Amino acid sequence: MKHAFEIGQQIEAAIVAISGDTIFLNLNLKSEGVLDATELKKEDGTLSVKEGDVIKAFFVGEIDGEMRFTTKIAGEKADKSMLENAWKNAIPVEGHVEKEIKGGFEVKIGSSRAFCPYSQMGGRNKGEPSEFVGKHLTFLIQEYKEDGKNLLVSNRAILEIEHKKEVGKLENSLKVGMTVKATVISLQTFGAFVSIQGFQALLPISEISRTRVTDIEKELSVGQELTVKIINADWAHERVSVSLKALIADPWDTVQEKYIVGKKYEGTIIRIAQFGLFVQLEPGLDGLVHISEMTDIDRNTNLAKLFKTGTKMSVIIKEVNRSEKRIALTPTSSQEQDLSAAKYMADHNDDDDGYNPFAALLKR
Repeated sequence: MKHAFEIGQQIEAAIVAISGDTIFLNLNLKSEGVLDATELKKEDGTLSVKEGDVIKAFFVGEIDGEMRFTTKIAGEKADKSMLENAWKNAIPVEGHVEKEIKGGFEVKIGSSRAFCPYSQMGGRNKGEPSEFVGKHLTFLIQEYKEDGKNLLVSNRAILEIEHKKEVGKLENSLKVGMTVKATVISLQTFGAFVSIQGFQALLPISEISRTRVTDIEKELSVGQELTVKIINADWAHERVSVSLKALIADPWDTVQEKYIVGKKYEGTIIRIAQFGLFVQLEPGLDGLVHISEMTDIDRNTNLAKLFKTGTKMSVIIKEVNRSEKRIALTPTSSQEQDLSAAKYMADHNDDDDGYNPFAALLKR
């Protein structure tokens, strides 16, 4: 009798009813399709689907007048013809890992035996080979030879398919610009890896703080809960970057209102370069005291011998360039010396003769 479906044909159908251990599928025919509910139960025994859900299943055949479907081939369904169809149509099969043999594992699928290489067992984070022995796992048949007597199967292929499905769900729910919860899972010199709904993302060291971070262990710890912003997502290569810094107000937005040219402020020396000192006015906001602004210091002076990072320094704003995020500073001591000299000159200036140091002495 010719059926509406070929053996092994994959369909997508909505669940119209769930009764006991049977799931009924809408086939748009006079009768529904039948699927064993145990195939879609979680480890705790509860169903992973509900009425109205659309699932993918494979046609097994008509048994006792019912159109039978399966999500994987196992047990009595795993006869020679079904295994061949499973191979041709990439239908998952369930097998029992019997033992470890040379190069991999012997797997029993129904009454047939198959070989799974070490490289095709388990996912990306593999355990010891002995951990797989005795387990019931799902496989894809990679090779079907000698009329089913020679089967090569892969558990890894199944796990990769499941992984891609999970990544697809995350791609639909996690978008650039979103703020999400994350947990620190490891610390590296270049940043931290964080877990977002089980997916590993990178928090670069440059995105941790508005200030320069040199020791990541002083800023973060494994297991720490964070609120981060997604700043980049390359789902094709499964690379997602997040930022803590993006959620901290940028001090450059209000720099011109807060720091006035000519006014004095106190900062902290955070970096010493050959050409000057970088002084932090507040977290994320640094200015440069160029060596030319320093009194009694020439360009060949080793500033590291005269100054130490972490030292407080009183400075005067010389220039603020918000667009280029640059602040030019001058030491308060140098400025005060210039002002004192100018005042002294003004107090001792002679309008007729100009300033004469000898005349000033004679007037005393």
